[in-house]
Amino acid sequence: MKKLFYLAIVLCAIACTNKKSSVNYAKFEPEDGKCLVFIGQDMEAIGGIEGKEGYVNFFGTPAGITIYTNIRPGDVSYGYTYQGLDGLTSNANWGAGNCFADAQLASPLLKDCDVAIGLELVNHEEKVASGEHDSYIIRLGEWIQNIAPRRVFLRIGYEFDGHAWNHYQPEAYITAFRCIHTLFDSLNISNVAYVWQSTGGNSSMDELYQYYPGDEYVDWFAYSQFAQGRCQAMIDLARKHGKPLFIAESTPMFQEKGVVASELRLSNPEQANRAWSTWYKELFNTVESNPDVVKAFSYINADWPSEAMWQGDTVIFSKIDARLQINPDITVKWKEKMKMERYIHEPIAHIE
Repeated sequence: MKKLFYLAIVLCAIACTNKKSSVNYAKFEPEDGKCLVFIGQDMEAIGGIEGKEGYVNFFGTPAGITIYTNIRPGDVSYGYTYQGLDGLTSNANWGAGNCFADAQLASPLLKDCDVAIGLELVNHEEKVASGEHDSYIIRLGEWIQNIAPRRVFLRIGYEFDGHAWNHYQPEAYITAFRCIHTLFDSLNISNVAYVWQSTGGNSSMDELYQYYPGDEYVDWFAYSQFAQGRCQAMIDLARKHGKPLFIAESTPMFQEKGVVASELRLSNPEQANRAWSTWYKELFNTVESNPDVVKAFSYINADWPSEAMWQGDTVIFSKIDARLQINPDITVKWKEKMKMERYIHEPIAHIE
């Protein structure tokens, strides 16, 4: 009887040890306890090409970079008129920094890194949903295919619940998300994962679900982590649905009694030290305390007020300089953190 009892214990231990080998990971999801590191979000912030000295010039090539494009032809932003799919094959600046993905991906310093694409649909989600913008979707799909075997994390209509700036209609947003996925499937585009990204703000669970395209259409959950800190609702929701989670946008901010402080410049030693002990600590704690869910994050290494969109006293980014390389102490601390086995801070192609 005792032998049977001990045999059962041994078998149970073996089963627990091998449990992860039977887990069905989502598309491009690293194993539990690992986290992909991305850097964004414009050419100056990322660096690595001639005339653009940014993150990669000081810290090396991360697992991926964040770029932005759109399907909103005819709209105007800070004097720039969108053509649709701006910033992919030529330089474009709609007020948020220079974007030219092809130039970045051609750089030897960015060789093989993955790409996270923030795809804006503002004012055009209904046209995408109706099929009116299929030609743009097909062109985007062809561009994604052409950069294979790079892996692409496509954030369709990112920050869907950012009502003040995106004002997406829930039904049209869901249909648009599904249409892009379905059209890409028809084109046999395989190097893309579909990402559903919240603001990480105060949306209720019911409100989040109003925008959810469905498990069969979503590979990753995501949210933005700024002054408000971690979004436990999205982490819990990702865990419930068995999806990995991407902190798709993050930059340091101070918040006091629910109000965002006016300034945080990493060139200021006092502000930088405070930021490391608060905001950065919380970012890494979010990753490290949720090893089964939080599998990627993107840090925005930008001098925000240098770009037209983020200037003005009412803009919360107007006095945020988050460039890690401008503070030697932060530079050392960040490099030490990126040496941890948990963080994947080089292109996957270099690891495999």
